[in-house]
Amino acid sequence: MNIISNASRQVILDTETTGMNQGSGAIYLGHRIIEIGCVEVVNRRLTGRYYHQYINPGQAIDPEAIAVHGITDERVANEPRFQQISQAFIDFIDGAEIVAHNASFDVNFMDHEFSLLQPRGPKTADICSILDTLVIAKYLHPGQKNNLDALCKRYGVDTSRREYHGALLDAEILADVYLIMTGGQTKFNLSNEEVGQEGAGSNVLIRNHLILK
Repeated sequence: MNIISNASRQVILDTETTGMNQGSGAIYLGHRIIEIGCVEVVNRRLTGRYYHQYINPGQAIDPEAIAVHGITDERVANEPRFQQISQAFIDFIDGAEIVAHNASFDVNFMDHEFSLLQPRGPKTADICSILDTLVIAKYLHPGQKNNLDALCKRYGVDTSRREYHGALLDAEILADVYLIMTGGQTKFNLSNEEVGQEGAGSNVLIRNHLILK
């Protein structure tokens, strides 16, 4: 199976949420997105365009999550709700290839937020293709740590500004990691067996790109 990235426009994306990753069930426990960060890459070059938004989730943020991203209830109390910013966000990502690390986490939360819109919003995969850099990292570095921190150390990406996880900063860092990691290479050959070993759940191809569901 070939995974080929022919996208001329990519949006490197990260989200922060009210609760930490507890598998696919996290969204069903009522957790919501509280920060979205995106940077635009066109023809493998950062354009300087970005999308960044804090969101009031209308509920308390778990202390365990605050310890990771540092976003408190007070910080987002006066921010807009997702319904209010959804169209601007959709307009920014529409037609692009989303690049995210452990993309299933971000996409599941995005789909959950879109499903709560009135009228109901789109599925992420209906407006974007999705490329998971964790899949690429596991393919290139099997048996090694492949979280974003490990990849930054491996590729010499500066994280000195990163006191907490933050969606925009992490998207900027991931953009550097992705561009270095792929090194101009746009084609990865993965056998069905190799793909089947990536992550939990079923793997599907959307517009020629692997995502985890």
